[in-house]
Amino acid sequence: MQFEVGTILEGKVTGITKFGAFVELPGGKTGMVHISEVAPTFVKEIRDHLTENQEVKVKVLKVGEDGKISLSIKQALPAPQPQQRRQSGGYSGGRSRCDWQKPKSEPVTFEDMMAKFKQTSDEKMSDLKRVTEAKRGGYSRRGSGQQK
Repeated sequence: MQFEVGTILEGKVTGITKFGAFVELPGGKTGMVHISEVAPTFVKEIRDHLTENQEVKVKVLKVGEDGKISLSIKQALPAPQPQQRRQSGGYSGGRSRCDWQKPKSEPVTFEDMMAKFKQTSDEKMSDLKRVTEAKRGGYSRRGSGQQK
């Protein structure tokens, strides 16, 4: 069976590693879902999201010349519906929902909050390091043979 890029298929998880999961596709072929393509949120441990023999929908991302098939679970998910804005156009009298808060219907776990905090903290630290290095002039401006 030939697989085309963009096709959404049903498959069964046959193996889980620290970098991804292997999914058996129709026709007996096997493809791999990289850890970054498992869920739309940060995935530290794949086993928190998938189990072996689990049926999953996957999207074909790439079919290599060597026959390797790259898959995505998160891209096979339906697109989230945008929230409708209030028609009143004025002050609602209530609190506005910030983008860092989850809607009330979804429970927020401690692990989710810590993962979000760690991600933003890492981003801020890398930005700070980049700015600091730029102010210092990056790597040493002196030539390898010069001394003060």
